[in-house]
Formats: sequence, C-alpha cells, structure tokens
Amino acid sequence: MFTFRRLISLLVGLVGLYVWVSYRMAADLTMAERTELEGTPADFDHVYESVRFMSRRGDVMLDGWFMPGLGGMPVVILVHGIGSNRTGGDMIDLACTLNERGYGVLMFDLRGHGESGEGLMSGGWHERMDVLGAVDYLLGRGVPAGRIGLLGFSLGAAACALAAAEEPRISALVLDCPFARATELIQSEAELRTPLPSWVALLFKPLALLLAGRLYDIDVRAVAPEDAVAKLDYPVLVIVTPDDDRVPPGHGVRVYEAARKGSELWLVEDVEHCAAFTEHRDEYLDRVCTYFESRLGVQ
Repeated sequence: MFTFRRLISLLVGLVGLYVWVSYRMAADLTMAERTELEGTPADFDHVYESVRFMSRRGDVMLDGWFMPGLGGMPVVILVHGIGSNRTGGDMIDLACTLNERGYGVLMFDLRGHGESGEGLMSGGWHERMDVLGAVDYLLGRGVPAGRIGLLGFSLGAAACALAAAEEPRISALVLDCPFARATELIQSEAELRTPLPSWVALLFKPLALLLAGRLYDIDVRAVAPEDAVAKLDYPVLVIVTPDDDRVPPGHGVRVYEAARKGSELWLVEDVEHCAAFTEHRDEYLDRVCTYFESRLGVQ
C-alpha cells in the first residue's frame, strides 16, 4: 500500500509538473520585449504626423506615424517583427525612401511593442487585428480601397498575410522572412525565449498549444501564412534570406509556393534575418516598388 501511494503521488506530481511547464511555455511565448523608439522621420527631413487608432477588434490602442504621399499615390503599411517597433531595422529609412518615391506610408507599433497599448504576442493571430486596424484607419482618411499595400517583417509578415486573407481591400502583399506555420516554430522559439531546450519543448507542445487557445484566445494552428496566401487572388512578393538563423528559409519558400501563380521569390544570400534592405538597399527598393507599382499602380 505504501508503494502504491508513493506511485500515485509520483504520477500526480509528474502530471502537475507537465501542466505547469506547459503553462509557463505558453505564457512565456506570449511575452514580447518592449523597446524604445529610436529617431523619427524628421531625422531624414521628412514631414510626418503622429497618429493613434484602434485595433480592428477594439481592444488595443496603437501608436504610429503617417507620411502622406503624392496625390493619388498608394499607401504602404509597414509592420515590424517581434521585440522591435516602428523604428527597428532601418524601418524609418525604408519608410522615408518609399515616401520619396511618392508612396504614402503608415508605420505603427504592434500591441505590446513600442508606444502602443498592452497586448499579448500571439505569432500574428491577434496582431492581424492590429494590421486590419491600420487598414481601417487609412480607409477612414479617404485612401481608396485597392490602393493599400502591406510590407511585413517576420512576425509582422505573418500578421500581414493573415490580415490580407481576411480583407479584400488590401491589394498588395510583401513578406520579408515569413514563417509558414507557427506550430512548426514553437520548439525553436521556446528554446530562444524560455529556459527549455528544443527537445523538451516538443514534449510540452501539445498542452501548450491547448492552453494558448484556452487562456489567451490564440488559435496557433490557424497562424499559417502559407494557408493565408493561398486564399489570395493576386500574386505576392516573398523575400527569403537563406542564412537566416531565426526562421528556417524553407518556410519562406513554402509561402511562395503556396501563393498565386505569378508571385515572386527573392532569395538574398549572405544576409541575416530581415536585413535584406540594410544590405541591399537599392535592389530591395527597386524590387518592392516594382511589385507595388504592378499591383497598386502609380500616378
């Protein structure tokens, strides 16, 4: 009897440990590091307007900057990656250069990042509502439907892909270093963002996914950019860095292969995660602008 009781106690303890570790894994993966903004478009002698708008769901207030383009020109929404903000990764330089080419630009901080309101990181699930809130803001300013394009980086790319699949008034989509499915990145992200090694994270993944849905309203399995782009009736531009140490490059290739015929894949060698613009500025701008012109037109 004593041995049986010890066995039951051991099993209860192991189950409790499994649940607790799974919970911590799910909770830790929802936390993003908030970093301060570095600079403004004024540093590049550009006129801009500080703006605030709600996520489409109405749960988070988002902060950003808007730079009007030339009359009749389309507007591009820039969406940063995890742990970054609207100024990260030469984003201001990119925004100002697009603006110099006539495009209007809206750049903003995702929930839980920069100066925007609090919100859980969700791999793009909740963030897609932030992107859709940005679309609503532009429509409210009178930007015509069909004249809005998205350019997202990593997590921002996932959010943009999911948003585009839900909003037909988005007409152009550029994805820089996207992942194909969030479920496939959980192990590597857990290793980066928690004390758990990858093989341990695999053991706790099933319950962690369940808890993410029940506790944080995150449908992790639905965060699948390769499925999202397959729903679009227009081609996309996918930028992949084969030397990426954050998102395996095969993910971006899969997103491209799932997209509509006529989509473009740009493989940028010897470049780190989301650094294609930094390392190949002119070619990046030429490719991105050529794509936006083909989809949105210019006047």
